[in-house]
Amino acid sequence: MTRSVIGMLAVVACVGALGATAAAAARPSGPSPAVFVQTNGLAGNAIVVYDRAANGELTKAGTSATGGNGGVAAGAVSDTLASQGSLLFDARDDLLFAVNAGSDSISVFDVNGDTLSLTQVVPSGGRFPASLTVHDRLLYVLNAGGDGNVSGFRIAGGKLHPLLDSTRSLGLANTNPPFFLTSPGQVGFTPDGTKLIVTTKGSGSDIDVFSVLPNGRPSASPVVNPGATPVPFAFTFQPGSGRLVDGEAGTSSLTTYAVQGDGTLTDPRSLSDGQAALCWITAVRGYYYVSNTGSNTVSGYSLAADGTPSLIGPTGIVATTEPGTIDSAAADDRFLYVETGIGGTVDEFRVEADGTLTSLGAVTGLPPGIEGIAAT
Repeated sequence: MTRSVIGMLAVVACVGALGATAAAAARPSGPSPAVFVQTNGLAGNAIVVYDRAANGELTKAGTSATGGNGGVAAGAVSDTLASQGSLLFDARDDLLFAVNAGSDSISVFDVNGDTLSLTQVVPSGGRFPASLTVHDRLLYVLNAGGDGNVSGFRIAGGKLHPLLDSTRSLGLANTNPPFFLTSPGQVGFTPDGTKLIVTTKGSGSDIDVFSVLPNGRPSASPVVNPGATPVPFAFTFQPGSGRLVDGEAGTSSLTTYAVQGDGTLTDPRSLSDGQAALCWITAVRGYYYVSNTGSNTVSGYSLAADGTPSLIGPTGIVATTEPGTIDSAAADDRFLYVETGIGGTVDEFRVEADGTLTSLGAVTGLPPGIEGIAAT
């Protein structure tokens, strides 16, 4: 079986509490921290808001409409947008950004604790927006439909302002909505903001790296890097080294890369968790937690200083979830929240010092097809 077939098959699968006194001392004054979950409803997208207690448990606080519609990538089952980063909290400006894939728009909310105020809905600059990233006051959206593109905005006055001449085509050949196997997976800035990275997933299993110019615009074209293993999907970065830490679904592997100044990715170091369709990744407490949507499990990794990955425990499996393990979010560098796109739940975990997870329960009653999660 070829690498491309293996990758395609893999992505098919992919689509102790504090006391009251201690809690009061640990929580800063002001509004309660919150976790946000995007419904991605086709007849009306919305954000469900949960208060987050000092022990990490969630309580529903309300729901806010985005003013747009959700979308479903063709063929997707558990992962309706086939992406990571569709909901994004910007702590610098206390703003929450959400994609409306069915309306080709981005919604902007002002955040005050567990209260959301919709302030703007703007065109995304392309078709089927699926992922967002922010650095300083610059936001880029990944539009996954058609040829695919990235498009930029300035953040000023709590709103988005299109950045002229910032849209760059990815040269894909998708439909709209895109087929989930061939849609790009995520857009993200490097920690220093000098590079903009896009995983293209099924299009040659490439990782595209744009240079970000001083005016905030991307280079005319990206440096195209082949993934070390098939189907690069979601990513984050290793503190200190700045290495790219990428979830790759084809072999269910975590791979780290050195990001060079010219946009090339070098020194790949990979390790499979032996599960099915490792796609999403979130860093908490120095560990890296990946969602295996084909296995309904979460695996944990640690990284050596040189980026070499190791599994936590003998198998790496640190949790089992309801069906359709997808997006995740971290809070206070102590808690991990994991969505299930089929089960319609958010599983709550406390991250222990050894990297294991302690279950805190789960919130239920969310609709199948949820996509996107963020936390303050």
